[in-house]
Amino acid sequence: MTVVVGQDTAKTRRTLKVGTTEYAYYSIPAAQEAGFGEFSKLPAALKVVLENILRFEDGGFSVSTDDIKAFGEWAKNGGKNPREIAYRPARVLMQDFTGVPAVVDLAAMRDGIKSLGGDAKKINPLVPVDLVIDHSVMIDEFGNPRAFQMNVDREYERNMERYQFLKWGQSAFENFRVVPPGTGICHQVNLEYLSQTVWTDADQDGVQVAYPDTLVGTDSHTTMVNGAAVLGWGVGGIEAEAAMLGQPISMLIPEVVGFKLTGAMVEGTTGTDLVLKVVELLREHGVVGKFVEFYGDGLDRLPLAQRATIANMAPEYGATCGFFPIDDETLRYLRQTGRDEDRIALVEAYAKENGFWRGADYAPVYSSTLELDMGEIVPAISGPKRPQDYLALTGAKEAFAKEMKETFKRDMAKAVPVKGENYEMTSGKVVIASITSCTNTSNPYVMIGAGLVARKARALGLNRKPWVKTSLAPGSQVVTEYLEAANLQADLDAIGFDLVGYGCTTCIGNSGPLQPEISAAIAEGDLVATSVLSGNRNFEGRISPDVRANYLASPPLVVAYALAGDMNIDLTSEPLGQDKDGNDVYLKDIWPTDKEIADLVEKVVTRDAFVKKYADVFKGDEKWQAVEVSGGETYDWPVHSTYIQNPPYFQGMSAQKGTIHNVKDAKVLAILGDMVTTDHISPAGSFAQTTPAGQYLIERQVPVREFNSYGSRRGNHEIMMRGTFANIRIKNEMLDGVEGGYTKGPDGQQAAIYDASMAYQEAGTPLVIFAGEQYGAGSSRDWAAKGTALLGVKAVIAESFERIHRSNLVGMGVVPFEFTGGDSRKSLGLTGSETVTIMGLDSVKPLETLNAEITYADGTTKTIAVKCRIDTAPEIEYIENGGVLHYVLRNLAKA
Repeated sequence: MTVVVGQDTAKTRRTLKVGTTEYAYYSIPAAQEAGFGEFSKLPAALKVVLENILRFEDGGFSVSTDDIKAFGEWAKNGGKNPREIAYRPARVLMQDFTGVPAVVDLAAMRDGIKSLGGDAKKINPLVPVDLVIDHSVMIDEFGNPRAFQMNVDREYERNMERYQFLKWGQSAFENFRVVPPGTGICHQVNLEYLSQTVWTDADQDGVQVAYPDTLVGTDSHTTMVNGAAVLGWGVGGIEAEAAMLGQPISMLIPEVVGFKLTGAMVEGTTGTDLVLKVVELLREHGVVGKFVEFYGDGLDRLPLAQRATIANMAPEYGATCGFFPIDDETLRYLRQTGRDEDRIALVEAYAKENGFWRGADYAPVYSSTLELDMGEIVPAISGPKRPQDYLALTGAKEAFAKEMKETFKRDMAKAVPVKGENYEMTSGKVVIASITSCTNTSNPYVMIGAGLVARKARALGLNRKPWVKTSLAPGSQVVTEYLEAANLQADLDAIGFDLVGYGCTTCIGNSGPLQPEISAAIAEGDLVATSVLSGNRNFEGRISPDVRANYLASPPLVVAYALAGDMNIDLTSEPLGQDKDGNDVYLKDIWPTDKEIADLVEKVVTRDAFVKKYADVFKGDEKWQAVEVSGGETYDWPVHSTYIQNPPYFQGMSAQKGTIHNVKDAKVLAILGDMVTTDHISPAGSFAQTTPAGQYLIERQVPVREFNSYGSRRGNHEIMMRGTFANIRIKNEMLDGVEGGYTKGPDGQQAAIYDASMAYQEAGTPLVIFAGEQYGAGSSRDWAAKGTALLGVKAVIAESFERIHRSNLVGMGVVPFEFTGGDSRKSLGLTGSETVTIMGLDSVKPLETLNAEITYADGTTKTIAVKCRIDTAPEIEYIENGGVLHYVLRNLAKA
């Protein structure tokens, strides 16, 4: 490889010749030489952001030399300089649950700009957008060879309206591609195929420019690709749409926490065990709103698939991203997964020339650091309600017993016979064991490990317990390719882990129904049924309405728990079952050695497999090719569709922005506790016919069997408004001991939150919500903000917010506030009978503290100081316009 560096006319623009190809690039060393600051000690993750500033400063965008100099100050100040900057990612990634409403918004914006006298074609992605359909397959059928095809058939039956709409979008919008159903999970497809680590594009003069691959995605686990040194994180669909339309992401230069990995993993442990420990440590350290960068000699022994697992779970440890710099392992992975050799040569040359390479001397400045010896990792799971609730496997049985006593308050001994079966249901029985999610199915080491556990169990005559619903939903077709090449799929099939689809399935709540008799027994006994899955999320009410306790585990342990069938069994010391001769079989008897796993990975995980499976990634199967498309530059909204409806955001919109309205005499819609997730606010899973959403569909003659899920109906605002705050496990503290989406209506009586909000809106009464810490944790779910706005909520007052949800609320015109001075919903004695007034919003400045006057039911008042979490000047404009999309639409119409 020949590398030649030349100089261009701009202060920081240089040329790089790799082989016979010449690229322009923006040089960080050149910026240092030009006197902008000392950048050599910046972490690689922050250098990616700096390069973005250099490139757009040269392009004449709203970037100043002071923005560049701020990065030098960051290093001088010990990793702190929270200056506001405008960041522009190279591309956008979507999945269909969040992507459909984003495309609905774009279609509605085309209608909106026409009504303002503008050109519909101005509403068009300016950067590449890839949407991967991965969230729609449900596990209706499992444990048999026909499961995959039957689930795919049902997926198309349920989702044809959505797929027709997405195909229209693919034809109507430029820079927009759709990866069809049955291909894989967006983050795994992104890691294995779409991402390039170093991106290239032609500038206005036709010159090829090389720059770091960056993206934002409408799914929080977009962070996974940081394992391949691609800077990316999840944003709400609203923010992603703005980025697509050329709007920069306004952000503060983040702190970067350095996480030093040393040592090596020991025999019998997995990458999943490592990441669960990392999640626990980083949650304890506190990394919300920060970048985390991994460094240290431990990376020399950490395959990229394991890095991607750690990067994937950045939302679980609360960081914006978890980044791994470019090194030899990055190049090895790019080569193995079928990237072009010229691209790999460019990645190496660019990284070394521009200061992104992690060599032996890599020692940047960090805002803070922590360290972990990977040799100390032990087998582990986490649960039953949060990913950061780490449990060493040796203590899992004891921990479940404690949860039963203290949290669930259930009788461990209570048993209910299952009708038509020869077994009983008790609390702790595992009713779902699912190998699913991008988090682990992207890692061949744990997938091959799971297959070997199945092989050894099968050889001894073990099988899953009959009450366990088992499933295998890989993140890409490559996984099936190598499992079949190793003949491990046959072993997995033999114990019930047949292929059920390529998608998120159980991880997103698409676990499908349990056997009716099992479900009935759980309900009859009010039992605590459990699930074990290889995913990243185990929040309340997410996995299945029948399951209260959910545990995250490595794929090999998912297989083991399917064999044991009960959380009340200690896998480290008690038998999983008996072999063909009646002898006890323990976990150690079926656990593969690291060498067995490594040898098979080396043999069957090949470059050819990736090249073959991604050759026609956008083509799809015959079903996708047969989906019919209609419509032109604007969408012909189907009047009777219960999946796709024209949202009300832009209807009747004027050409002029308004002002931010003060909150006057608002009533309280809900008082919520700590760690209320976006799953609580806007659930993705199934819903009953007795809910407002169910009643809406019943009124339109949709049978219960065709309800599908909240997630699949995100293109219909009528469903999603009714589903907001409708999680079956949410607890509104205005009501004593009541679970589900209820509140008190204007008459003081208990009512569904949707019905109460409609009554308040009819009376012209604004609404507020009070909450505890980490409000809006979890998925980057734009409907958690959209639904809140459409219910008439003007402000949310919480102890703290998770990053994405705060941004989404602002993007929808809802003002987030944080308590100050030790105030909280509890210290204030709130019951929901109060009224709230917050003045000063009509002239508010970013992060300003305002007074909130609370009037109690007895007429007494209390004034508290609340911090307005409109964080930046552009966000002020977003709220003034009614939301970020209104802001963009007005600007495009004027242009």
